[in-house]
Amino acid sequence: MSETHAVVQQVLTAWNSHDPARVAAYYTEDCQVMDVAIAQPPVGREGVQRMFEAYYHTFPDLEITPDVIITEGNRVAIFWTARATHQGPILNIPPSGRQVSARGVNYLVLQDNKVCVTLTIWDVAGMLRNLGLLPDL
Repeated sequence: MSETHAVVQQVLTAWNSHDPARVAAYYTEDCQVMDVAIAQPPVGREGVQRMFEAYYHTFPDLEITPDVIITEGNRVAIFWTARATHQGPILNIPPSGRQVSARGVNYLVLQDNKVCVTLTIWDVAGMLRNLGLLPDL
């Protein structure tokens, strides 16, 4: 297993730990964070911690399963499936208690075994369908 792949496995384990500080420890102080569902991107490690605090508040049983991991040098693409119960507000939507699932991909760039760039692209519309807010296509 490459060093990059080992770091990615640690990041995935942290994502599923429900510990925002543990997650944030895998990101650089000044990491660039982009998430298609967040209008104001979080800034740096502190922003990553706050973002995961919000996700865990909304989805306390969040489980992210990697489907495919592609590494090339210090760049990584993680295709994943997330499953959780909607128990807190998200996108101004009150908790519904519904089970949701969404597929997505994270593009990560590592520097000194920490994430310095992360781009999250995920199926927000699919989550909204799971919540009964969008019709099936």
